[in-house]
Amino acid sequence: MDAIDLLREKGLKKTAQRVMLISLLQRQEVALAEEDIKQDMGVLYDRITFYRTVQTLMEAGLIHCIAIDNKTVKYALNDDSTHSKEHSHFYCERCHSITCLGEMPKISYTLPDGFVGRECELLIKGICSLCRR
Repeated sequence: MDAIDLLREKGLKKTAQRVMLISLLQRQEVALAEEDIKQDMGVLYDRITFYRTVQTLMEAGLIHCIAIDNKTVKYALNDDSTHSKEHSHFYCERCHSITCLGEMPKISYTLPDGFVGRECELLIKGICSLCRR
């Protein structure tokens, strides 16, 4: 399904930023940092519009973000067949790529009384298969 169809399916307006961001993420097998997206968008990139677009697409369930540390965030397209609220990512410490791993076996955790969990993120850090060669 192309970007316009995805937007239409979610009842969202077609804007140049939304179409471009979805299209960029569809062409990648790894998550992209804002800087990567900025370079690919060229003159269409505007920081405020970018963050509004990201927020809208996340709320619609079309994309998700992966926080690597307090400075690095990457974005990936949601594929309904492999992405749920609780799925895993692999971060390569050498090439800095992020790969969505899909669903992993559920991790059981107990929260303190009065706490309610909404979602759980798992980030595995190491060296990817390409960098190991």
